[in-house]
Amino acid sequence: MNSKEKLEVIVKAADSKRAHNIVALNVHEVSLMADYFVIMDAASNRQVKSIADEVADQAEEAGISVKEVEGKDTAKWILLDLGDVIVHVFQEDEREYYNLEKLWSDADSVDVSEWVKD
Repeated sequence: MNSKEKLEVIVKAADSKRAHNIVALNVHEVSLMADYFVIMDAASNRQVKSIADEVADQAEEAGISVKEVEGKDTAKWILLDLGDVIVHVFQEDEREYYNLEKLWSDADSVDVSEWVKD
């Protein structure tokens, strides 16, 4: 499975748990650590955990290895390392504070609208 196919699995999984403002950045040209960053937020710690768990479960079902999960204790920002795709699930205020989209502004945005239900 290539990194774009992994990205689709991740976005659909996050959307199924009602993740807000899902953004995918193609960081392949600006970072050696991954091909894509996926950034999203949720209204509560419980929802952040639920989204992260669903992403991990759907990834494993699709044969994607979950290498590392960080931040589950506080659930303000959970990071999932899926190799060439890194997933960031934030609480809304944490996302605003860290503003990863600005930090990685050199990366191109990926249109994920066809994978997200309205």
